[in-house]
Amino acid sequence: MNKSRKLSLLLAVGLATRALFGSGLASSEVVVSVVDQQLAFVDRGKVITRYPISTSKFGIGDSTGSYRTPLGTLFVSAKFGDRLPAGAVIKNRVSTGETIQANTRGRDAIVSRVVWLRGMEDQNSGAHARCIYIHGTPEEGRIGKPASFGCIRMRSRDIIQLYDRLHIGMHVIITLRPLSELTPPEQPNLFARSD
Repeated sequence: MNKSRKLSLLLAVGLATRALFGSGLASSEVVVSVVDQQLAFVDRGKVITRYPISTSKFGIGDSTGSYRTPLGTLFVSAKFGDRLPAGAVIKNRVSTGETIQANTRGRDAIVSRVVWLRGMEDQNSGAHARCIYIHGTPEEGRIGKPASFGCIRMRSRDIIQLYDRLHIGMHVIITLRPLSELTPPEQPNLFARSD
């Protein structure tokens, strides 16, 4: 069984187990589907919210200089941008003081928030040194299709909302599988009407 298939199987089993029995250790996590170009925030086995994203236009991988998005399990190692306004330009994880509007022509900056990822597996061990982030982008018109240089790009309003839910150490799983295969189905509410 190849590494990607094994990881996907372990992820599916882990999410299903958490959905049924809960887990005190890893109660929330992020799942990124490269195929769907979507990110799901999962808490105690339940999908809380989904966001459209943009992964690398160069494909998947983790070699230095490849500009690809790494696969597998990573974790949040640092966060930058607390209380910055939407569109605040961040360079080297520090605000430059400039703010740009969404879809400003000719601007491909990192904006609003930065979540720095560190790999946990051989297949993504270079992610931290490569500065693989989840971050805001002014190129919001390109969200929903691969357009980044390895990072996971989000709309400013979405990364600001997600940022406050993330904590240092939280797992981020990046996969080629669709979210529908990896996240548990919504459970019916016992109080829902059937008529």
